[in-house]
Amino acid sequence: MVIGGGTAGVRLAQRLAATAPAGTVNLTLLGEEPHAPYNRVLLAEVLAGRYGPEVIALPPVPGGERRGVRAVRIDRADRLVRCADGGVVPYDRLILATGSNPVLPPLRGLRRPDHDGLPEGVHAFRTMDDCLALSAAVRPGTRAVVIGGGLLGVSAARALAERGAQVVLAQQGQHLMERQLDRAGSRLLRNQLEAWGVEVHTECRVRGLVRTADDTRVAAVELADGFRLDAELTVLACGVRPRTGLARAAGLDVRRGVVVDDELRTSDPSIHAIGDCVEHDERLYGLAGAALEQADVLARLLTVDPSARYTGTRSLTRLTLGALAPGARPDGPSEASPDALPEVAPEVPLDVAAFGETTPLPGDDTVQLTDATRGTYRKVVVRGDRLVGGVLLGDLATVGTLARAWEDDVPLPPTTPLLHLLTPDGGS
Repeated sequence: MVIGGGTAGVRLAQRLAATAPAGTVNLTLLGEEPHAPYNRVLLAEVLAGRYGPEVIALPPVPGGERRGVRAVRIDRADRLVRCADGGVVPYDRLILATGSNPVLPPLRGLRRPDHDGLPEGVHAFRTMDDCLALSAAVRPGTRAVVIGGGLLGVSAARALAERGAQVVLAQQGQHLMERQLDRAGSRLLRNQLEAWGVEVHTECRVRGLVRTADDTRVAAVELADGFRLDAELTVLACGVRPRTGLARAAGLDVRRGVVVDDELRTSDPSIHAIGDCVEHDERLYGLAGAALEQADVLARLLTVDPSARYTGTRSLTRLTLGALAPGARPDGPSEASPDALPEVAPEVPLDVAAFGETTPLPGDDTVQLTDATRGTYRKVVVRGDRLVGGVLLGDLATVGTLARAWEDDVPLPPTTPLLHLLTPDGGS
C-alpha cells in the first residue's frame, strides 16, 4: 500500500507493476488530492496558461487508486491504515510518500485565532488547487507580490508576469535561487525577470501583511523598513517542509524528515518511505530527481533485486523560464551594475541548470564563460581531478555530459583542458 499520489508514489506504483511477477502485488494507492496525479514541477506552466491541468497528468496508476482520501492514522499493531472517510485499508508493506507542505512564514497578519486557512488574496503555490485558485484570481494588471526567491518563487513570478500581472518578487537572501546559483548566474536570472517586467528586491525581509479596513482580505505586504507593497495577490513561496505528521503519530523515527536507511525502511521494517518526506543519511532532498530515484530503488528491492540499496542522489536542478507572449508586458530595464551580465531579450526563453557545489573553495579551479551576444553563462568548479559543480544559463548544450561526469564522480581526463568542459561535446 502507498500513501501519497505525487511523483514518488505514482512512480513506485508504475515500477512495481512493471517488475513484479503477475499476481504477486496487490497495490492500493491513496491520494489525498481529488485530481488525477500530476507532475508538480510543471504547475508553473499551468499557472502561466501554457498547459491545461490535463497535460501535466501522470500516467494512470496500475492497480487500485483512491483519490480524495486522506489517511489519518497508521495502526502498526494490526497493519491497518485508517482514513478520514471511515475506511480502513490493510497492508503487508506500507510505503509513505506523503511529500511536503509549503512553509508558511510567521508574518504579522497572516493568521487570526478565530479563522482557519489563509486570508483572502493570499495563496500558497504547492498543489493543483493552489494553482487553479491563483489562475482564477489573476488578471492583466493585477498587483502581485511573490515572497521567496527560490526555485518556486521564481517560477511563480515568471508565470504571473506571463499572465500580465504587475509582479514584485521579494527575496530575503542576497540573490535569487541561492541554493542552486552563484552570484553571476543569479544576476543573469534577475536580468531576465526584470526584462519581463518583474520588480525584484533582494536582501528584503517581509515583516507582515496589511489587511483592508474591513479585515476581509490582504491589501499590502509590509517590509521590515516599513515600506508597503500594494498587493491584490500575495504568493507565499518560502520553501517546503517534509510532511511527517502521520509517521510521527505512528511512533516512527522522525527528525527533520521520516528517517530511512539504505533500504528506504523506516524504524518499522514493514514500512518504507520515499520522496520529499524522507530524511536519508541526515539529508533532505526535496527534488523530483531524488524522489524518482528512491522509487526506482525501492521497486527493485521489493521485486527483483533484494540487494538494491539507496546511497543518495546527486540531483540536477533544471528550469525553463518561457518567453512572454508578444505584448503581454512591456520590457523592463535591468538594474545597472558594474558587474552585471548582459540583459536577455524578453522574447527569448532562459534555460537554467545547476548541480553540485557552485561556489568554489580555496584551491578549486573554476572555468567561466559569458557570451554577451547570446546572453549565456556557463561555469564549472573542479576540485583536484573531479567535477564538483556547475551552473549553465541560456545554453544547456553541455549539460548532459557535465551532469554524467558529476553524477558518476569519475576522474576527469588529465589531458583535457578545463575550458573544453564547456564546449558542446563536453571535452569528449
